[in-house]
Amino acid sequence: MRGAPCPICRKPAVAEFSPFCSQRCADVDLGRWFNERYAVPVEDDEEEAQPEPRRPLSDNE
Repeated sequence: MRGAPCPICRKPAVAEFSPFCSQRCADVDLGRWFNERYAVPVEDDEEEAQPEPRRPLSDNE
């Protein structure tokens, strides 16, 4: 059974650099993350986005 090809150059992946074929392709991928070419989509939950209102402290607390 054959594994997935390198996501950068499409050559066969090498176990040492999996899922890439070489250190070069791994570095290209890392550079893309650093330059924000890739992004993980995030959906804000309205309840989490708004902080809970603070209540005043009473003398008993």
